[in-house]
Amino acid sequence: MIFFLIAFLACLAGSICGMGGGVIIKPVLDACAAGSVSQINFLSGCTVLCMSGWSVGKALAKRESLIDLRLSTWLALGAAAGGVLGKQSFSLLAGCFADADRAGAVQAGILLLATLVTFIYTRMREHLPTRHVQGAAPALGIGFVLGFLGAFLGIGGGPLNVAALTYFFSMDMKTAAQNSLYIIVFSQATGLAELLAVGGVPAISGGLLLGMALCGILGSEAGRRVNRHLSPDGVGTLLQGLMVIIMGISIYNIALHL
Repeated sequence: MIFFLIAFLACLAGSICGMGGGVIIKPVLDACAAGSVSQINFLSGCTVLCMSGWSVGKALAKRESLIDLRLSTWLALGAAAGGVLGKQSFSLLAGCFADADRAGAVQAGILLLATLVTFIYTRMREHLPTRHVQGAAPALGIGFVLGFLGAFLGIGGGPLNVAALTYFFSMDMKTAAQNSLYIIVFSQATGLAELLAVGGVPAISGGLLLGMALCGILGSEAGRRVNRHLSPDGVGTLLQGLMVIIMGISIYNIALHL
């Protein structure tokens, strides 16, 4: 039940903020010592794929979507390629340790740093100039970096996507949140397909996986409905609060894995 509750709450918040939920599920399950790093990464990735796919699909079907398909499809394709390399890079990193779970400390440290930088940017966003990047090639490149980081850290995308979309493409927080989820669908689906192709799926209870996926979808539906009633500033405030929590959990996980 704890796993399912974590999946529901993380995906509820992730659907509102465009984080996908993995940036919460991954560090929380790490902190609970709920399994190996590979098992947690897989559970998080599958849950995030289900919730983001549901959220994006419902928004498009109901014509409530704020997704810029021409732009975000290039970002998503770049993220898909970056996601494959990110997963491979983490596997190489884990192989460098006698205890593969020590790689979790590296993940937590990089997540802490990335979240801190994103938090500072989000707090100062209104006082900083933004860009209006155009063209397929720059979008592919930005998407590649986001996909790589999301897959390497096992978080899908998280606040990194939202910050990049607001800075490089001058999106408001609600628009960035929806476009972020669209990107996450591509990167997570590609990463999962690559994992299945190489036979790298860890031993996971089918009931646990299905239950987390269903709770992720329920959380996504609840978050989508809440999002309709929030202003862009409200989404930004929630995102900042969640980043503070993520940084605190990351610090705990660094100490846990060292």
